[in-house]
Amino acid sequence: MNILFVSLGCDKNLVDTEVMLGLLAKKGHQMIDDETQADIVIVNTCCFIHDAKEESIQTILEMAQLKETAVLKKLIVTGCLAQRYKEEILEEIPEVDAVLGTTSYDEIAEVIDGLFSDSPMERADARMIMKDVDYLPETQKGRLVTTGGHFAYLKIAEGCDKHCTYCIIPKIRGNFRSVPMEELIDETKELADQGVKELILVAQETTLYGKDIYGEKSLPRLLKALCKIQGLRWIRILYCYPEEITDELIQVIKEEPKICHYLDLPIQHASDAILKRMGRKTSKEQLISIIGKLREEIPDITLRTTLITGFPGETDEQHEELMDFVDQMEFERLGVFTYSPEEDTPAAEMPDQISEEIKQDRQAELMELQQDIVFDRNEDLIGEEMLVMIEGKVADENAYVGRTYRDAPNVDGLIFVNTDEELVSGDFAKVKVTGAMDYDLIGELL
Repeated sequence: MNILFVSLGCDKNLVDTEVMLGLLAKKGHQMIDDETQADIVIVNTCCFIHDAKEESIQTILEMAQLKETAVLKKLIVTGCLAQRYKEEILEEIPEVDAVLGTTSYDEIAEVIDGLFSDSPMERADARMIMKDVDYLPETQKGRLVTTGGHFAYLKIAEGCDKHCTYCIIPKIRGNFRSVPMEELIDETKELADQGVKELILVAQETTLYGKDIYGEKSLPRLLKALCKIQGLRWIRILYCYPEEITDELIQVIKEEPKICHYLDLPIQHASDAILKRMGRKTSKEQLISIIGKLREEIPDITLRTTLITGFPGETDEQHEELMDFVDQMEFERLGVFTYSPEEDTPAAEMPDQISEEIKQDRQAELMELQQDIVFDRNEDLIGEEMLVMIEGKVADENAYVGRTYRDAPNVDGLIFVNTDEELVSGDFAKVKVTGAMDYDLIGELL
């Protein structure tokens, strides 16, 4: 069968997609990117915020239309939207043949077999596969990496126990469950053997890794084990909750040469009153302390964070407090989301919901401030020599595009490298920064 995959949402979802691709390839199915030639389309969905939900629904509807004009035989929906709205999807979009929940992706090959079975009972059974939301599928060998081959994501845990008041994730992804360390080491060795040079650790929260199965936070131990694997050059850590960052973790990042001096720590806000209403576990003072310690111990660290603006009850004064905090902290990387009220979350029922217009205005103010911070910091880098991972060639120019340790793929900036030499994606090159433009840098090969 020719199968087209559409993977939406976060990098954790992408890992699930790559696992499904591997399972289907083992069964002899062909993966294609031409929707008009697909026998089966699988949409791996997201519904974390309103915009993600809308994108998922729109994509399903677009793929459903292929049943009228193309060779499409089966349409399957997986992931978060399927978990949350399984009955509604099957009832309201009759073109959808099956839905699989967030812990059922390891059944994808069996579902396809069932849908094409001669047995009416087997076809009916394949329509909806929903396992316990706290089930943790075993790590599968043969995952097909879709990121170009030189970097890959490693999902070290599933679910979340934090229960922030705005977030639906615990209900659709379950409680926090760590993947056993030996499985992660085996998976990483397999990825490294395939040519992966940058490993990016992801989870709903990476900092709590191991607490549930080893009785203590074990991310430092996992990192040390991963650093020993041949072939890896960079290890990057995303989604570190600031209150869970330990001195031991800081020291491992500081001392292990393969670990990028880069940390993603979503803080969401800086007003104590808003943080409390969000159900966050940190205060503004604690955030300042953690950020200060990271920068003191690792002076060249790049810090990325995300903020939510327009949370219910956020006053003009609290927005200004957040602006002042961003100005003071000077994060190297920052993203801002407008608050999205999600059904079945406490925040959606809170009084004093903020208008979309005010949310958008506040988001724009924060991003304008951050833009100035990043532009100034990029100017300061001119003249610096940096190690760059090459991502690809710029069409019709003697130049390549790449990333430094300061930049995670698809969310941060790039560096454009001028050279007459021939480079290959995944190469590491020493580059001198010669210019800055907005969020990106310009350099020349040394």
